[in-house]
Amino acid sequence: MLILAKAAMALMLGFVLSLITGLIVIPLFRKIHLGQSVSKLISKRHLEKEGTPTMGGVIFILPVVISLMLLLIKGSISISYNLVIIIFVFLAYAFLGFLDDFKKVKYHNNNGISLVTKFLIQMIIALVFFYLFMKGGGDSTLRFTFLGLSIPLGWTFGLFILFLLVGTTNAVNITDGLDGLSGGLSAIAFFAFGIISWNCGWLEGYQEIAIFCFLLVGSLAGFLVFNTYPAKVFMGDLGSLALGGALASIAIITRHELSLALIGGVFVIETLSSLMQIVSIRQFNKKIFLKAPLHHHFEELGWKEQDIIKLFWVVGFILAMAAITYGVWL
Repeated sequence: MLILAKAAMALMLGFVLSLITGLIVIPLFRKIHLGQSVSKLISKRHLEKEGTPTMGGVIFILPVVISLMLLLIKGSISISYNLVIIIFVFLAYAFLGFLDDFKKVKYHNNNGISLVTKFLIQMIIALVFFYLFMKGGGDSTLRFTFLGLSIPLGWTFGLFILFLLVGTTNAVNITDGLDGLSGGLSAIAFFAFGIISWNCGWLEGYQEIAIFCFLLVGSLAGFLVFNTYPAKVFMGDLGSLALGGALASIAIITRHELSLALIGGVFVIETLSSLMQIVSIRQFNKKIFLKAPLHHHFEELGWKEQDIIKLFWVVGFILAMAAITYGVWL
């Protein structure tokens, strides 16, 4: 019962602080004209969203940080080494996203930081995480618990972590194309990892990691009050990169790297649809989808934005529940 009480407290605290933050920052963002520039290559229906405030990720990032500080001061949690690593990745990717969003807003276009620069910084953050993870006693063995199989990767585990962190941050970013889509899927994913983390009794600071997840779920729920269709604010790269980085780092630290592919299954599908489209156009000069990523394909088919979001949320929820069954029960 204590675990349920802590989870409920974290959800409530994150939600309330997120609502308060949203009510403060959205009017402020409108006043200082932090508006999103919408690409002309996207559906014409999206052009009406031009000027909607961006950098909304602050609505769920600030409440999580403030909540952790309050809980620490009160003595309800302790700061573990593993939690520090997760917070580092969370805030480092958030800062990178802020720089990207700021450049877009400043120059009134959708370009932001160059892809090469962005990728290099993402790699540097991932490498720092790998160093800290291994210094803290991290194991370079990949485990298939369901099959009872362990594969020692040695130094190649660093490449695996690099791929996982950079890939997940970009996957969440790619999925952030419809109102509430990425936010809702992320809330589902962190809820799943909150349950999984609480089952990792062998891990230092496992309870604090679970509380971090539930705080983020509550904060994302508060953010969705403002971000669901029609969105009053977008999370921007500030939010999407932070969410992707936190998801990947929690999966690695709890040793549920493979569960991430299932929990974030929709993110994976969205990313693969973009890669398939790019390869098909460049190699065969043909499109597989009407428009990529996949959510834009459904838009071109005439689906309502709300219906696409609901479908993707349901798929994400089913995959997350399957991952919980695998990661906790089996």
